[in-house]
Amino acid sequence: MKKQVLALAISAILLAACGKKEEAPAAPAAPVAAAPAPAAEPAKPAGPVFDDEKVLNIYNWPDYIPEGMIATFEKETGIKVNYDTFETNEALHAKLVAGNTGYDIVVPGTVFAKGQIEGGLLQPLKKEQIPNLANMDPAIMSVLTKADPDNKHLVPWAWGFTTVGINKTKAEKALGGMAMPENAWDLVFKPEYTSKLKSCGIAYLDSPTEILPVALHYIGKDAYSNDPADYKLATEMLAKVRKDVRLFSSTMIDDIAGGKACVAIGWSGDINQAAARAKENGSKDVIEALLPSTGALIFFDTMAVTKDAKHPNNAAAFIDFYLRPENAAAMANDMGYPTGNKAGMDKVNPEIAGNKTIFVESDYFGKMIPPSSFTNEAREAMSNAYNSFKKGK
Repeated sequence: MKKQVLALAISAILLAACGKKEEAPAAPAAPVAAAPAPAAEPAKPAGPVFDDEKVLNIYNWPDYIPEGMIATFEKETGIKVNYDTFETNEALHAKLVAGNTGYDIVVPGTVFAKGQIEGGLLQPLKKEQIPNLANMDPAIMSVLTKADPDNKHLVPWAWGFTTVGINKTKAEKALGGMAMPENAWDLVFKPEYTSKLKSCGIAYLDSPTEILPVALHYIGKDAYSNDPADYKLATEMLAKVRKDVRLFSSTMIDDIAGGKACVAIGWSGDINQAAARAKENGSKDVIEALLPSTGALIFFDTMAVTKDAKHPNNAAAFIDFYLRPENAAAMANDMGYPTGNKAGMDKVNPEIAGNKTIFVESDYFGKMIPPSSFTNEAREAMSNAYNSFKKGK
């Protein structure tokens, strides 16, 4: 798919409307005899601002940054980066709520970020120190205003979608002569399929906010429902396939690439990374991310600065560095996740830009489940439903 088509598709689907600016009134003519005003001195761009302590502490998802990017930033700025990882939004949220995180930059999903902003857990960005914000796709930034009004706190790291990943070679063998379903969600939610696929392994992401929304969507409910009764219905559906689920995974790339699961609910980019890793390891199996007919669950992971950040200027310097077109493209090329950086799109490798499970086509994009958020009551209902399902009760 051509990148230009993708940009138009995202803009058409995600932007509600684009207002036309009023034309400014014409300036009055200057007197004929007036001497020309001296040319204004061109403004000099401000250089980067660093904190006294040349340190930056980042907390991000695993397998989510191109090799060498941190080292390049350190060499360029002299800032020492401490880079730790977390495995779920829930883990990051708990650390933010507890306070005194020790981190400057964190990367929450927007499903959690809205509440974190409202709870005062994140501080506004130093936008004057992040000129590369101008590289971002306005359509993507418009979507983020649902979680972050006026784009004051969040900058996209990457986006993607939760979907069904499959080791086609192993899954087809497990299914015997049974045809693949039209809706890929059937492979992980319908006993007719799970009872056969359990022989080669079914894996679910170990996160309530990934499993329950797609389960709700599958049974025809709002994926981000705030009605506890809906979660009860989703739990009843999930209970029918619980015995067939082999593992709940926070290491999905290795689990799929290593053959622990032939079907999984996972993140699109991780599934594509698993395919590449299996190939590197000499596997002949065909691993791919599927596009369920009823839609996949879109997510946005975003950079934010913690309320208690000790190095906010260094954080702004890294965000600006990450938003350079070449760095945004490197993330897409190496990690298999689409970038929201419009200026970097022409640097994305053609095989990545043309991969329909990374940069999805416009007609499918319209089917996807847009991100939202939960009330505290819904989050509690979701957590209880998930724990009950996982324990098999």
